[in-house]
Amino acid sequence: MRNNRGSRGSSGPWSRLRPVQQDPLESFGLPSKGDTRLLNHKTQESFYAKIVDRYMTFCSDAGQGDELLRRFSSLHINSPDNQPAMPAGVPNQHDQVVKASTINSTGQATIAKGLSDILAALRKLREGIVASKRIDDFAAQVYLFCIRISILSKQPESYHPAILHLLGTIHPQHPLTSSETAEVVGYLVLDAACRRKQSAEAITVFHQHKLQDKKVKAALYAIIHKNYVVFRRIQRDMDGYKVRLMEWADRDIRMHTLKCFGRAYHSVDLGFLEKITASEWTSLTQNDDVGWELDENKVIIRRLKGR
Repeated sequence: MRNNRGSRGSSGPWSRLRPVQQDPLESFGLPSKGDTRLLNHKTQESFYAKIVDRYMTFCSDAGQGDELLRRFSSLHINSPDNQPAMPAGVPNQHDQVVKASTINSTGQATIAKGLSDILAALRKLREGIVASKRIDDFAAQVYLFCIRISILSKQPESYHPAILHLLGTIHPQHPLTSSETAEVVGYLVLDAACRRKQSAEAITVFHQHKLQDKKVKAALYAIIHKNYVVFRRIQRDMDGYKVRLMEWADRDIRMHTLKCFGRAYHSVDLGFLEKITASEWTSLTQNDDVGWELDENKVIIRRLKGR
């Protein structure tokens, strides 16, 4: 019998199958894993253009600002069981929208994958820039872009090392503008104080870089002194990136606020309580174990004993 092991296959239905189109963001591997294509400067710039285009599509698909925030939260599930092991408190305002049941839905999973693909592509590009020892306007632009997206997505494993490389390696050899430096240093200060609870480090960074940002200074003061009134006021005045970083301290500030109210007040208006804690009544009772009574629009903290 004739051996057909090495013979050409028949031109049946298989020959008419079209090749699978690979996602351009997934077509490159990590330079640290041996893929050296992203060490080429022209390839880096072309790949970055694809990332920006995908990001613009991601934003335009969201439409309204609230929906965009929800999509950025798709990688961050606000659940005690799914919490990343980080020392800082976790916010429950914007992230309350993202429930475990929602994240498992097809639509939400698609959104999360789209954002994850962008962040993964940026990691590949950053590795390529570092491996090629590129330090110029393009490198600074990529790192700023990565830091901002990662902050909105609440991915400290992406934005924190990117901030350190930008300030420690790129900036000394290719200085950022004064506004860019202030922006990134502000992020580092707030991340240290809000997420990592390293107030001493935050103060050191603030003075080391001679930061003149009054809002960041006020936020740092509010966090150190647990001043919830100043914290909420400054948070409302911050830009979206810094608001996102301050959210890491939300739960700590909220719990401190509730303890202060529990010691000092017999009752409080519901609207004021929700505003000062940046959390709705339902969330306070379900997620923060608030056992106070709600009497129409007044919260009864403790009732006066009959004389």
